[in-house]
Amino acid sequence: MEGCNPRPLPGLRETKLMTDLPMHFESGAPRAERIIALELNELCPDLLERWMAEGRLPNFRALYEESAVHVTSADVTEPAQLEPWIQWYSIHTGLPYEEHRVFHLTDGARAGHPDIYRMLMAAGRRVASFASMNVAPFSAPGSVYLGDPWTEDGNASPAELNIYNRFVSHNVREYSNAAGGLGKAEQARFLAFMASHGLSARTVFQILAQLADEKRRDPALSWKRVALLDRLQFDVFRSTWRRHRPHYASFFANSIAHLQHSYWRHMDPNAFTVRPDAREMAIYGDAIRFGYEAMDKLVGEFRTFARREGATLVFMTALSQQPFLRHEETGGQHFHRLHDVRGFLKSVGIACSDVDPTMTHQYLASFASAAEHEAARARLAAFVLAGEGPEAGRAIFDFPAIRAAGHGLYLGCQIARKTAPDTPVHDEATGRTVPFGSLFYQIEAIKSGRHHPDGCLWIQTGAHRRFEERPSILDILPTMLELLGVPTPAGLRGSSLLPHLAAV
Repeated sequence: MEGCNPRPLPGLRETKLMTDLPMHFESGAPRAERIIALELNELCPDLLERWMAEGRLPNFRALYEESAVHVTSADVTEPAQLEPWIQWYSIHTGLPYEEHRVFHLTDGARAGHPDIYRMLMAAGRRVASFASMNVAPFSAPGSVYLGDPWTEDGNASPAELNIYNRFVSHNVREYSNAAGGLGKAEQARFLAFMASHGLSARTVFQILAQLADEKRRDPALSWKRVALLDRLQFDVFRSTWRRHRPHYASFFANSIAHLQHSYWRHMDPNAFTVRPDAREMAIYGDAIRFGYEAMDKLVGEFRTFARREGATLVFMTALSQQPFLRHEETGGQHFHRLHDVRGFLKSVGIACSDVDPTMTHQYLASFASAAEHEAARARLAAFVLAGEGPEAGRAIFDFPAIRAAGHGLYLGCQIARKTAPDTPVHDEATGRTVPFGSLFYQIEAIKSGRHHPDGCLWIQTGAHRRFEERPSILDILPTMLELLGVPTPAGLRGSSLLPHLAAV
């Protein structure tokens, strides 16, 4: 990922002002009546550059040509803190990690820092957070809150959005679990909701085409369904936006981040020791490019929608990705998940008030007291791999060094090697031994992408200009506030980029 800053593209229309765009200028400073923030998680500047130059991303290129283009820097470089739920929280609050200390995906709801949504609501503006990551819930007349899929808690506003959010959240958290499907009643409620909340003929056609492709060609092509979620979310966003017409709305999508984490080795096999075989390459070789091309079509619809509704687009990614090369010498990093986390905890005598999947192989269990938290941690620490393999004696579960807020306990299987189902697992608390496969199943994909601190920030000013200097992601909040004519709170480290944009 060296040299991520996009180079001038062939045939670029340099600094041509698009006068029909909604951005306007007052005393030389750009202003926007309404902003739609496209929070497209972890798209890579260099991949966008490559595929725009090849003509594969015409809508991204159109947005690029009418935008002030920056490559941003994350506010930390420590890998443990270079996580999207930390960096997006920094973007939304304008605070660096060393100040907000929000380390876990679920901690944002409890941290209590003012964010862009609350700042704008305090200034009398309507806002919408559409699945933005780690945002604390809010409810206000005319404003919209939809939790991200990993922290959905039935607190959407308006409340009718809970039908959508519960369905999406369950499918995102349990996508790899064949036994984790929703019942027919829940599916029927979701379909009825979509029918009355903007479901488009284009989305229906793409869903039917995807299902037919899986049946006709290969069920393994189900990985492409991640793009369908983005389409469904756009339909609901468009319908909800028109009802409330927020002054600031964010739309979060994670599909490309997921594809990059899973299939970078298929896009660039020469970078890895563990290389996919011919069948894998046939199925997943173009997975990442497919994700970018699918997102490009959505960006085209957002450009049309924003222009029609008088909104300015701001495209941001917080981070990007690069090859993940750890564990290659042992076969790559594999992930294992519990078949039934609730059933397992109950079977070993752990009574928690709630437990939910979060990211990949992790779960968050909630307890009523610190004593219950410590007892559960000690009980889980009793499970170790047995047998004669290189991992023999290794504890099955690991726990983050930084604890979750309240009495929450993050837990997950830390066995990174591919592990045979009949590998024995010993419970040192009871003396029992059970097969590994009776507790865990392996997620198919090997981890292939990791985070990189470079991100994209494109502000649709109506003219193209590419900035070489890299702003911090902490500059995004003051820039958005100033674009909307709202004063920036004192004490923030970031600075508005508008003085530079005024020269475009």
